[in-house]
Amino acid sequence: MDEIWRRRFGFRYQKMPRPVVAHAYEYLDGDRQSWHTHEQAQFVFSLRGVLRVVTPVAVWTNGPRRGLWIAPGVAHELHAVGEVSMRSVYFEPEVSPWSGDDCRVLEVSALLQELVGSTMESGLGKDDERYDLVVPLLLKEMQGARNAPAASLALPLDRRLRLVCESLIMDPSNNDSLGRWGERVGASERTLARLYREETGLTFMQWRQQLRLVESMSRLAKGTSVATVASELGYGNSSAFIAMFRKATGQTPQRYIKS
Repeated sequence: MDEIWRRRFGFRYQKMPRPVVAHAYEYLDGDRQSWHTHEQAQFVFSLRGVLRVVTPVAVWTNGPRRGLWIAPGVAHELHAVGEVSMRSVYFEPEVSPWSGDDCRVLEVSALLQELVGSTMESGLGKDDERYDLVVPLLLKEMQGARNAPAASLALPLDRRLRLVCESLIMDPSNNDSLGRWGERVGASERTLARLYREETGLTFMQWRQQLRLVESMSRLAKGTSVATVASELGYGNSSAFIAMFRKATGQTPQRYIKS
């Protein structure tokens, strides 16, 4: 492992004091953890508030009961949407539930949440028998966790397309055509349309709708009314927004807020 990390990243791999380590973090609305990486795999979820995780290729937005598995070495940034009570679990390679360099969204069961809490408490001692009992069950629960629908947004690598996407993220209510964006970034509408399909797997309209869906989840979780969210995201009326939300998630915004 030391040699692998030396070749890939130019430094010696540093093991944690224990194979599984859990921490709690509290954030205020708008707080951020700037770009960083971890040598170990990481699993993050919130007990309260919405946690947004940004990587070079995608953005994930998860509320309570949804957690994100982040592979070792994946650069990421964390954003707090509302007041966030976050739990973060780190895994050494020899006990990691999964291998590979992908990210995945998992359902956080009540048992998994409690096991993470117990790992935090028992991990404070050096010879705590409770830790030896809790961690194997935590690993088993992680392996059995169900994949959850991902509130994610693919990010492109092409400089021109990235500029379009970043501008829309800053102003998701923008309804300009792809042709107008092409004039601004110096690319034809046809070129941008092709790049959207190749780099995100979506058309321009589909990507913008997914952006608005992800952004609406964050705003609804903060307590913003449905009517206000619809207006802020560029919808002519609440009915159009509700129809989009129901088609994408299978539930109305009101039911989403309650859940």
